[in-house]
Amino acid sequence: MPTYTLLQVDAFTDRPLGGNPCAVVFDTDDLDDAAMLAIAREMNLSETAFVRRSRVADFGVRYFTPAEEIPLAGHPTIATTFALVDTCRLALAAPHTTITLELKVGPIPVEIFAAGSRVERIVMMQKKPAFLAIHTPDDVLPAFGLQPDDLLPGCPIQTVSTGTPQLMLPLRSLDALRRAVLNIPAYTALRARSDFFSPHLFCLQGATPAGATFARHFGVPPDTLEDPFTGSATGGMAAYLWYYGLIEQPQFIAEQGHWMSRPGQAAVEIIGPRDDIETVKVGGSAVTVLRGELRI
Repeated sequence: MPTYTLLQVDAFTDRPLGGNPCAVVFDTDDLDDAAMLAIAREMNLSETAFVRRSRVADFGVRYFTPAEEIPLAGHPTIATTFALVDTCRLALAAPHTTITLELKVGPIPVEIFAAGSRVERIVMMQKKPAFLAIHTPDDVLPAFGLQPDDLLPGCPIQTVSTGTPQLMLPLRSLDALRRAVLNIPAYTALRARSDFFSPHLFCLQGATPAGATFARHFGVPPDTLEDPFTGSATGGMAAYLWYYGLIEQPQFIAEQGHWMSRPGQAAVEIIGPRDDIETVKVGGSAVTVLRGELRI
């Protein structure tokens, strides 16, 4: 019976049981797509990461939700990098180390900031933002139980991709964000005729004084109904905010998950002018909460 080393890592948090959990499975070159999807369903988390060899990067990794493969994801990137260090598969020789991970969308750089052997922060560099379809409020809002007055005035509902296309839905307040409720049939129909992977609802208020934004991110079964922290969509959100002039500085703290009792926080930095963003850096800490063997 094949056996694989497995860690469960909470990402975008510095304490166990916060942020977003990710299962990281090592040495998975022999697993096919069907097996990885079945394992992701067994883990029943937002994503499961499968680490393998790469010819073009330091490590290869593929990310699966319980429903499908996702080309780029934030919290699995933070979790995977942390797990590589935690299992001594990646040795840190300096306070600042840069590696590359080969994802479905291609290689991305990842920075590791450490104090001795202790990882303090991991920062992923996402793909150059692509601003895709603009959607009408009448088409989108019924899927979330919202009204036009809930939108941030003058801002489009738009799909933005920094590796995974996400629907950016800017709301005017924390109250509007809290009232959002997923209408699964309406949302399923919307997603089927649209160009996005999943929706990111956000406002320009933090859940704590440290935060400049707060967000919610939804899915439908067999995926989780709500994601505690969504790093890839945080990158798309940051690009959206910078592009449309909704933030004055290209660095800020993004928050998510507090209303799920899994508070998460990311340091975000947009690189490049508003009309030609090069990349978005999304970083945070992580902690291992489970070690074991997967026998299949």
